[in-house]
Amino acid sequence: MKKWIGEGTGHMSGKGRAGTSTTGESTALEHGCLCLENERTACDKTPGRMAQLAWGVGRQSVHAGLRSTRAAPPARDGPWGLQWDVGVGPSTRDPSPWEGARGGGVGRWGLAEPEPGWKSRRPVAWALTVAWCGPGRPKSQSLAMAQRKGVGGPPLEPEVLSVFVPPFVTKEDSQTASAPCATLSKTRRRSFRKKRDKPKSEPWKGLPPEDVTVPNGVDLLALPQLCFPGGLCVASEPKEDCVHFLVLTDVCGNRTYGVVAQYYRPLHDESCFYNGKAHWEPSWPTVGVAGCFVPFAVCVVSKLPYYNALKDCLSCLLTHLKLCKDFEVDNHIKDFAAKLSLIPSPPPGPLHLVFNMKPLQIVFPSRADPESPVIDLDLHLPLLCFRPEKVLQILTCLLTEQRIVFFSSNWALLPLVAECFMAYLHPLQWQHTFVPVLSGQMLDFVMAPTSFLMGCHLDYFEEVSKEADGLVLINIDNGSITCSNEEDVDLPDIPLLAAQTFIQRVQSLQLHHELDLAHLGASTDLNEGRARRRAWQRRLNCQVQQVALQLLFSIFREVKNHLNYEHRVFNSEEFLKTRAPGDQQFYRQVLDTYMFHAFLKARLSRRMDAFAQMDLNTQSEEDRLNGMLASPRRPTIEKMASRKSSALHAVHRRMVVSMPNLQDIAVPELLARNSSLRKVDSTGCGSVVLNVTPPSTYMFKIPEIHFPLVSQCVQAYYSDCVALLSKAMGLLAPDSSVLLARYYYLRGAVHLMQGQLLDALLDFQSLYKTDIRIFPADLVRRTVGSLSGPQRAQAERVPELRRLISEVVDKPGEAPKPDDRVKNFELPKKHMQLDDFVKRVQESGIVKDTNTIHRLFEALTVGHQKQIDPETFKDFYNCWKEAEAEAQEVSLPLSVTEHLDKNECVYKLSSSVKTNRGVGKIAMTQKRLFLLTEGRPGYVEISTFRNIEEVRSTTVAFLLLRIPTLKIKVVSKKEVFEANLKTECDLWHLMVKEMWAGKKLADDHKDPQYIQQALTHVLLMDAVVGTLQSPAAIYAASKLSHFDRMKNEMSTPVPRTTSETLKHKINPSAGETCPHAVDVLLYTPGHLDPAEKVEDAHPKLWCALDEGKVTVFDASSWTIHQQCFKVGASKLNCMVMAEQNQVWVGSEDSVIYIINIHSMSCNKQLTDHRSSVTDLVAQNGTPSKVYSCSADGTVLAWNVSTLRVTSRFQLPGGGLSSISLHDGCLWCCTGTSIVAVMTSGLLCQELKVGENFKEMSTSFVGFQLLPEQDQLWVACAGLASIYIWSLADLTQPPHRVPLQDCSEVSCMIRVKQQIWVGGTGLSQGLARGKIYVIDAERKTVAKELVAHIDRVTTLCSAEDRYVLSGSGGGEGKIAIWKVE
Repeated sequence: MKKWIGEGTGHMSGKGRAGTSTTGESTALEHGCLCLENERTACDKTPGRMAQLAWGVGRQSVHAGLRSTRAAPPARDGPWGLQWDVGVGPSTRDPSPWEGARGGGVGRWGLAEPEPGWKSRRPVAWALTVAWCGPGRPKSQSLAMAQRKGVGGPPLEPEVLSVFVPPFVTKEDSQTASAPCATLSKTRRRSFRKKRDKPKSEPWKGLPPEDVTVPNGVDLLALPQLCFPGGLCVASEPKEDCVHFLVLTDVCGNRTYGVVAQYYRPLHDESCFYNGKAHWEPSWPTVGVAGCFVPFAVCVVSKLPYYNALKDCLSCLLTHLKLCKDFEVDNHIKDFAAKLSLIPSPPPGPLHLVFNMKPLQIVFPSRADPESPVIDLDLHLPLLCFRPEKVLQILTCLLTEQRIVFFSSNWALLPLVAECFMAYLHPLQWQHTFVPVLSGQMLDFVMAPTSFLMGCHLDYFEEVSKEADGLVLINIDNGSITCSNEEDVDLPDIPLLAAQTFIQRVQSLQLHHELDLAHLGASTDLNEGRARRRAWQRRLNCQVQQVALQLLFSIFREVKNHLNYEHRVFNSEEFLKTRAPGDQQFYRQVLDTYMFHAFLKARLSRRMDAFAQMDLNTQSEEDRLNGMLASPRRPTIEKMASRKSSALHAVHRRMVVSMPNLQDIAVPELLARNSSLRKVDSTGCGSVVLNVTPPSTYMFKIPEIHFPLVSQCVQAYYSDCVALLSKAMGLLAPDSSVLLARYYYLRGAVHLMQGQLLDALLDFQSLYKTDIRIFPADLVRRTVGSLSGPQRAQAERVPELRRLISEVVDKPGEAPKPDDRVKNFELPKKHMQLDDFVKRVQESGIVKDTNTIHRLFEALTVGHQKQIDPETFKDFYNCWKEAEAEAQEVSLPLSVTEHLDKNECVYKLSSSVKTNRGVGKIAMTQKRLFLLTEGRPGYVEISTFRNIEEVRSTTVAFLLLRIPTLKIKVVSKKEVFEANLKTECDLWHLMVKEMWAGKKLADDHKDPQYIQQALTHVLLMDAVVGTLQSPAAIYAASKLSHFDRMKNEMSTPVPRTTSETLKHKINPSAGETCPHAVDVLLYTPGHLDPAEKVEDAHPKLWCALDEGKVTVFDASSWTIHQQCFKVGASKLNCMVMAEQNQVWVGSEDSVIYIINIHSMSCNKQLTDHRSSVTDLVAQNGTPSKVYSCSADGTVLAWNVSTLRVTSRFQLPGGGLSSISLHDGCLWCCTGTSIVAVMTSGLLCQELKVGENFKEMSTSFVGFQLLPEQDQLWVACAGLASIYIWSLADLTQPPHRVPLQDCSEVSCMIRVKQQIWVGGTGLSQGLARGKIYVIDAERKTVAKELVAHIDRVTTLCSAEDRYVLSGSGGGEGKIAIWKVE
C-alpha cells in the first residue's frame, strides 16, 4: 500500500474541522495536493488505476467518479429524479447510434437529431445508465484457447461491454411503419459493440480520455472494478447470482447509486465469436471441456437510492439473460433499460409507483417529504449486526466525523449498512467523502487525511489496519469496533440519558418478520407475500427512524436556547456550560464539525424539517408559556423539586441557565462518567415501547410498456399514463388535495415528455395552487424558455398560464442572503457606540428588546462618554452569567417550596441579613418577597408585590453607626418589615420598587408582560451595580427603573370602564427585538376535525404581523401554539377559515395563501388576483365557497375543494377594500361607494359617497350590515362619527352616531347587538388606540375603551363572548375584551 505525501495545511488531528467563527463561514482546510509516490509508475503498472489524486476538503477527487466535497444542499429533483439541468441530456454532442471506446465495446443509444430545446425541458429518467460488464475480448479469446489446451489462462480484467442510456428511440424508429404497436414487426437490432475491430493496441496503460464515453457523468473507467470489487474470477462450476450496491459521489457532492447483479455463463468449448467477441452459448448448466463459467454483471446507475426496487428489477432481468444467446443480450438489456427510463420517480408524499416487471410487481417508493431522503432499504439491518451500544458508538463516530472504514465479507452489506447510518443521522447530513465500496485496487483511498466513510472487504482488514493510522474499523460480520494500529481513537460517550432511552427503544423493536407471520397462513401468491413483507418493513422503518430521530433530538434539543436568530449567533461556550461534565467531551467534539455547522444553519433558517417538527410536537404547556416570556428564566419550583428528587443531579452543581427570550426545554442532567456504554444499567429507566403508525400510502400502477420501442409505442405509453392519471384524479374525494397534487405532478411530467408543453404547464399551474412544496419551479422555467413564439403567445392568452409565467419566469426570485454564516459569540474587542452595543447585547442573549438595551446603555455610560469599552462589557457579561449560575444553585427545602406556586422562580437572593422577623436571606420571585431563614431553613412571608403599600430606604441607629435599612409596608398589616441590608439596601430598594410598579401596571392593564419586563430590569440593575462598583452605581442602575417612573408619572389610573371590560393582554412580538404591528386577527373554534390531534384541538387565535409573519395562540390558555412562521414576505390584509381545516390569508402581494390547520404549514397558493387581496369571506354549503376581492376591483368566487375559480366579476373604479355576504348578495366597499351585487356581478344597490357628503372630502373605510334591523352602518375616513342608512332606501339621509374624542376610525365589527369600532382618539390629552362600543338598538355609544398605546388596527370576535383587538407597531399587543 502506498503512503500519502504532501499533506494539506490546516489539519486538526488529521481531519478537517468546521467550528463556528465570527470571521466567516466554517472554513475547509486550505487546499493541499496529495499524490501517490512514483505516480507515473503506478499509473503504468496498474490498469484502470488513477494516476493522481487531489485531496482537500473543498475539492476531494477520488478514483473513477468517486469524488467528495462538503455535501451541497440537495437540489430539487425533477419528476424523473434528476436535477433540472440544461446540460443534462442524452449526450453533450451529436450522438450516434453507438459510440466505441478502446478496450471494450462501449456504446450508447440516443436520438439521432434531438429537437431544439429538448434537453432544457426533458425530465431526465432517474435511471441514468445501464451497463453490461464482463471480461474483455482478448482475455476471453486467450481463456478459450487455454481451456481447450487444458492450461490456465491469463488473469481477467473486467471491462464495460455495453452501455445503455436514455432515450432509446432513434430517428429511424420514429419513421417506422404506422401500424399499431401490437402489430409492428421487430426493428433492426442495433449492436452496441464496435462494427469492426481496431488495430491491436499495446498493453493496457489506461484508456485515453478522448476514447472514453462518460454517459451522464458515470465514469466508465471505475465501473468495471466496482462491478467486480473482488476481481473477475472464472469458476469451475456455476455460482448463485448475487447483488451488491454502489454509491458514487461527484465533485459537487451529488451522489448517484448503483445496483449490480452478477451472474455466470458457461464458456462453450467450441468458442466461436460473434462480431469479434467471444460467444457464450446458453447451454446452462452444461459445462465445457474444462468446466469454465465466466462472470458478467449488469449495473443500473440511478440518481435515487432505489436499492430494493432495482434489486428486484435486476432479478427479473437475470432470468432472461441466463437463457438467451450472446447476440440477444444487448436487446434484452436495452429493453430493460428502456423500461426503467420510462418510469418516473414519484414526487415527495404518500404516492408510490408500482410497475409490473414479470414476474414481480416492483414498488418505487417516494420520499416522505421534500426534506427527507428516499428510503428503499431495510433500516433495521445495523440493529441485526450490532448491539445497541455498538450502534451508539458508530453514531458517535459519525457525529464527531472520524475516519471510518466498514468491513464485511458480503459486498452488499457495506453500502446498505452505511446508508442505514446515513438515514439514522437525518436531518443531519454527512459532509465528507462517502465511498462504501472500495475494490481491491482502491485501498489507497483509506490513507486520505480528512474525514471519510469507506467500505472494504473483510479480506483487507489486516492490511488496512496495519497501513493506516487513526481509523475506526467496524466489522459488520462480528459486530466489533476497533482502531487501526491498536491506537485508541478518542471517542466520547453519547449523553447517558439519551443513550439509555435509545437502547431501551431499540430493544422494544420487533426486528424479525417471522414473528409477525407466526399467526398467519402461508401466502400462495408471490406478490401478495412480498406486499405483506413491504408493509411490515415500512412499519419497522418508521419505528427505527423515530428512534434515531428521538436520539438526535434528546442530544441537540437545547441548542436552540443558545441561538440568536436575528444575528445568526450560537453561544457555544454557554451551551457547553449547561451540559453535564461527563457529556462535555462529546459536545466539544461534535460542535467542531461540519455536520453540526450545517445543522445550526438549518435551525437559524427555521427550516421545518423532521427535527423542528418533533420539537413542535413535543412542546409542553410550560414550553409554550416560556415562549412568551420577555424575562430571563430561572428554574421553577416544580423543576427544582424534580431535580432535587434525583440523586444523580446532586453531583452537578455548576449550571448556567439558557439564553433569555428563547424557549427552554430542560432535561435532567446525570452523573459524569467515562465508562463504556456497554456497562450502562438501564434498569432504572422506565420501559419505552414505541407505538408509531406510519402515514398512509397509496399506489399508482404504471401502465404496460409495449415493444418494440419505437416512437409510436412510447407515445402510446405516455397516453396510457395520462389516461390513468386523469381517471385516478376523477375518482378522488374533494378533500384529497395531497394525492391530487401528486397526480398533477406526474401528469405534467408525462405531458412534457409527450411534447405537449401547454398541457404540462397547465398541470404545473394546478400543482402550484395545490402543493407548492413539490412544485418544480426550475423545470417550469426551462420549459417556458423552450416555448416557440406561437406557443408562448398561446400561453399568454390563457390567464392561468400567463400568471404562472409571470410568477416563475418574469418575477425575479428572492435575492439570496448575502451572509448565512453561523457566528460564535465573542466578547467585543473595541469600544462600542449605541448601535454596536445593541447588537452585541442581543448576540449575547442577555436581552433582545431594543428599548431596554438603550436604557442599559444609558446606565453603563453615566458620567462617561457615550460609548462602552470592552472591559466594561466583559465585566457586565460576567456579572450577568454569575447571577444566572447562582440562581441555578438555589436549593429550597420542601418546607419552603410548599408555600410557593409551582411556576415561581427565585430570581434574586440577598446575603444573610438581620430583619425584624429573624435572620436569613431575602428571596425575590416574580410574585413575592419572602425570608429564607437560617439555621433550620424556613419560610417567612414578607409580601406579594400586589400587597405592597410603601417601600422606603432609611437608616437605623446601632451604637454609633447608622445602618441602611429597607422598610416595606404591607396592605392590611400594621407591622412594617425591616431588613438591615447594609450595602445592598439601595439596590434592593430600587429592585423592589420596580417590581412593585411592574405588578401594578400588570394588574391595571391586565398584561403579565409588565412583570416579566420588570424582572429583566431588576436583573440588569443587579448586573450594572456589580459591574460599576462605584458610588455612582446606584444612580446608574436607577436608569433602568422604567416602570417605577411610569407609575409616578401616570397621574390618573386606567379608566374604570376599560379596566372592567379588559380581560387580558398578550404579546405576539414577545422575544422580538421590537414590537410588530398586528395587521389581522382570526379566531377559529376548537374541536373542528376528527383528524386533529386532541392536544391541538383547542380554539386558536391567528395573528398576522408585518412582512407576512403569522403567530398562532392557543385560545384556551393564551399561550403560543405555533411560533412565528412566514406566509410570503408582504403585509397580510385578511384571513378567513374555510371548511374547518384551512385558513385562507390574503396578502399585499396579490397571493392567497392557504394554511393547513393541522400541520400548520402553507403549501398552497392562489395567484389569480393581479392586485393586493383586501378581503375574504366564506360561504358554507355544498360545495363551500370563498369570495376574495382585490384592490383593483376584482371579485373571485372559489370552490374550496377544487381551488378553482367558479365565477368572477370586476367593479369599476377599483379601490375595493372589503366585502360582506348577505342573502345571496355581495356588499362591496370601494371607497367611493358601497354596492350590493349578485354573485354574478349584477348590480342591486349602490351608496355613493359623493351624494351624501357633498361638502367634505371623505371616503368609506368600512361597513357592517344589520339585516334584521334593515340597516347599513358605515365608517368614513377623517370623520369622528358612524353613519347609519336604511337598506330600504339608501337615498334617505343617514343617522349619525358621534364618537367623542375620536380622530380616526380604522375597523369595525358586529358582536351580538353591538357595533365595536376601533381607531385612534384622545385620552388624558394623549393619542391612544380606542374602541367605541355602540348599542345597535339605541344607536348610542355604550362604552369608550382606552385599548392600546398605538392605534387599533384590527378587531375580531371569539364566539361573541370576547372581542380581540390588535394594535399598531408602537405597542404590538393584543387585548381581549369581555362582551356583555
